Amino acid sequence: MKAIVILMDTLNRQMLESYNPSTWVQTPHLSRLAEKCVIFDNHWSGSLPCMPARRDMMTGRLGFLERGWGGIEPFDVTLPQVLKSKNVFSHIVTDHYHYFKTGGENYCQAFHSWDLHRGQESDPWVSRVNKPADFPKSFYGRVEPQYEKNRTAFQSEEDYPGPRTMKAACQWLEDNEDADSYFLMVEAFDPHEPFDCPQHYLDLYEDNYTGPRFDWPKYAKVGEPPDAMEHMQKRYAANLTMIDHWMGKLLNVMDKHHLWDDTLLIMTTDHGFLLGEHDWTGKNVMHVYNEIAHLPLMVHLPGVVPDQKRISAITQNIDLMPTLLDYFGIDIPSTVRGRSLLDLIKGTKNKIRDYALYGTFGMTVNMTDGKYTYLRAPIQEDNHPCYAYTAMPTTFGTFIGSQMPDRIEVGRYLPYTTFPVYRIPFSQAGVPFKMAQHAQLSLLYDIEIDHQQLSPIEDEALIKQYTELLIQAMEFEKAPEDQYVRLGLK
Repeated sequence: MKAIVILMDTLNRQMLESYNPSTWVQTPHLSRLAEKCVIFDNHWSGSLPCMPARRDMMTGRLGFLERGWGGIEPFDVTLPQVLKSKNVFSHIVTDHYHYFKTGGENYCQAFHSWDLHRGQESDPWVSRVNKPADFPKSFYGRVEPQYEKNRTAFQSEEDYPGPRTMKAACQWLEDNEDADSYFLMVEAFDPHEPFDCPQHYLDLYEDNYTGPRFDWPKYAKVGEPPDAMEHMQKRYAANLTMIDHWMGKLLNVMDKHHLWDDTLLIMTTDHGFLLGEHDWTGKNVMHVYNEIAHLPLMVHLPGVVPDQKRISAITQNIDLMPTLLDYFGIDIPSTVRGRSLLDLIKGTKNKIRDYALYGTFGMTVNMTDGKYTYLRAPIQEDNHPCYAYTAMPTTFGTFIGSQMPDRIEVGRYLPYTTFPVYRIPFSQAGVPFKMAQHAQLSLLYDIEIDHQQLSPIEDEALIKQYTELLIQAMEFEKAPEDQYVRLGLK
């Protein structure tokens, strides 16, 4: 049995024809893939952003109530570990350099083999002491010296990391055409920012912008003029069209070797991105609006002709691990909280959960039942108390707790493991929590009639009802006590 997961980082659902028939973005190969797949209409994120999402996918459980960005914990039971124990070969090909940065430990190393393609974002790859001579002097958003150095290595389209990643995945399938059991993870950092690609992709969108460079938006309120925002959105589209083109080559290999006949294929993303919606760009610091949390998911299950082409049941990224184990006929570990999607596809079940719970550690905690979304914010500006629970005290490129070692405690704080963990303060009483830019504002939306979340509901009885449902969901996930306190739930 064979399985492939294609993960595109920062893939906005509303840009895809299979979710938005009137989209202006050109992704012919994702549309081609959709024709062979079941489309999940109610798929949601779990933990955000990049590495927390990947931990969810690898472990089949939500992590954002316990900690944020970081490595695989020593007590985590992961997908590649379980596959390896059952003699299923696993390989990951990726240009997601965060796997090899501080805070990305122990993910790729669990696979039988891994293949990293360098150069995305601030990957410390091209080594030059001085800035490039053509470093831009005028720009909106961000320009990072390291990426400007990396760009000097992109002499042709095939030199970009995304295309190299897809080419490597194609070659791996060619090299292993006679294998009958494997799991291949294909991760493209694109269309994650910076939105950089050869000019001919931007030309597809008739871009005539002449202002300061703008391909890497900040995570902030929109402050750029309308023409710059339109240009940035077209750059996102161009970057997406490029990686779509190269993913098409992988689909060609699938066709060539008739892999559709015996290979499970899953295509999804970790999160979306705000490109000016709600007057924001980016993610993480604002509310987790649907543009960030409501995700695309396409699944091709070989040998099964589903009764329905589209599935409306609520699903999450934590369901990927149990789905893959179920497909390979492997028992699902007791630590897994996600559920297999296979019964939904086969039509033997019409739902696997009543809600999705999602969020960024230390920020709002959010839930949806498909009818409403409830975004619950901290009740105080200091967001206190909030603790990170981890045996791996690393985060995005640094260590957590290093500035307050006298306040760190160690104990068996997590109910699903006897492994001792650090309890590290993530907020301080009386000190404004600067990461949160959404203020102490909880929001409820009816997303059946207001999917863009433009008109919050002020029905106190309904808000109370969803507050109680949120508490039940957090209790089911065994959230630490401090999470309830900072959110004003206890």
